Amino acid sequence: MAIMVNLDVMMAKRKMSLGELAQKVDITMANLSILKNNKARAVRFSTLEAICKALDCQPGDILEFVPDGEEET
Repeated sequence: MAIMVNLDVMMAKRKMSLGELAQKVDITMANLSILKNNKARAVRFSTLEAICKALDCQPGDILEFVPDGEEET
């Protein structure tokens, strides 16, 4: 996977739970968990915008490019 989602890092910095973020973004906890655990295949810009607004951050604070072969397991 070349794009890593560091949603858990931003949630920890903002002291926000998965349930609280799911409510603010209006997304199910299951779908947010899929995103948080790097299992998502895509994310809508509207969802990314809502997450950034709720966490007061930039998309680059959540998404990170990791060259092939350098992913953590």
